[in-house]
Amino acid sequence: MPAHVSHIAPATGVRDAGGPGLRSDAASNRRRVLETARALFVSRGLDVPMATIARHAGVGVATLYRRFPTREALVGEVFSDEFATCAAIVDDALADDDAWRAFRRTIETVCASQTRDREFNDALLSTFPDVAGFERERLRLEEGFAEVVRRAKAAGRLREDFDVSDLSLVFLANRGVIGDPATAPAASRRLVAHLLRSFEAGRAEPAPPPPPPPPPG
Repeated sequence: MPAHVSHIAPATGVRDAGGPGLRSDAASNRRRVLETARALFVSRGLDVPMATIARHAGVGVATLYRRFPTREALVGEVFSDEFATCAAIVDDALADDDAWRAFRRTIETVCASQTRDREFNDALLSTFPDVAGFERERLRLEEGFAEVVRRAKAAGRLREDFDVSDLSLVFLANRGVIGDPATAPAASRRLVAHLLRSFEAGRAEPAPPPPPPPPPG
């Protein structure tokens, strides 16, 4: 874990739709695939079959796989803008001189975004070991947040037993209260307020240790 992270930049490693060498019809197909995939991810979840995405986008399965050889590569490209937004949230936190405010706003902002785009947060909590760009970007976000946590602890505002992995628990808990779009924002804000009070130093008894990481493979 780095002692200091100065900037988090998006790095999905997937060529932009308007990049050089991409014919207009190919670029149009690519945009249609991305738009269709996003809509299906939202309505059916991240495990929607690639053949279904190709059929709804009006392209052949071979065309889809030529542009996106795996589902994970497609997921990473579909949510590239959201990765950039998360990177900006962490950048803002690292630029804030008030360590506790930076920590608090990071949690609040990411959880608020989760109420609007649950599929991206599901993707962020998933493991895609075969897609270097996706995993690299997520690692950069985790490293940035780890530095936000370190600073909040050094300032004496964040309890010492808070673990970086607890962020996933926060996301999972928030995911559980945002099922109804009409009440999701208010429910999320209330949950986050309760959680942040429990994370502040001196608030409660020590928490049990975090669960061990899953075995490799």
